[in-house]
Amino acid sequence: MRRDFGLTPREAAFLRRLTPAWRIQRFLDQIDYDVRGEGCRSPRRVLRERRVQCMDGALFAAAALRLQGHPPLIVDLEGVWDSDHVLAVFREDGCWGAIARSNYSGLRFREPIHRTVRELAISYVEAYFNLRRQKTLRRHSRPVDLSRFDARGWMTAEEDLWYVPEHLVHVRHHRLLTPAQEKHLGPVDRRTFEAGLVGRAT
Repeated sequence: MRRDFGLTPREAAFLRRLTPAWRIQRFLDQIDYDVRGEGCRSPRRVLRERRVQCMDGALFAAAALRLQGHPPLIVDLEGVWDSDHVLAVFREDGCWGAIARSNYSGLRFREPIHRTVRELAISYVEAYFNLRRQKTLRRHSRPVDLSRFDARGWMTAEEDLWYVPEHLVHVRHHRLLTPAQEKHLGPVDRRTFEAGLVGRAT
């Protein structure tokens, strides 16, 4: 039997219809971006409020993937001189892809063509930059299975889910670049920088 994890039949049916994965990304791109990060909403609240930031966008995507038969996995990307970024990740035919909501256009969807989580994370290096045009991505976490929070009702809760990002702080992260590679990273060129800001909410 299919499980709805506390969602109403209507909510569950909507999430199941967001397939293939790029349809989840399209839904996230169409709703408002919470620039100030005022909430960490459950998937149920995202459906109702039509508003997300990075963290609850990943939670929503992980929930939708779960309703479609994937484990609900997220990965934390850790930056220096910058904010972390969280992805919902999934596998198809043995390769990894990602869904994410970001205020930067290059930090969103990745096709499931990456052989490892590390390879997937590396694909974000060029697009992961701050407003000083510094490339800031340094580490990635292992995938975290959100089913560990099922007892707290993360998919349907009315309260904010700040305990999820608090958990990510303590998850082991793996270095993406050597010290020499970090030292020699060039600044982001003007065209890439401007492209990354397309559609940026302020």
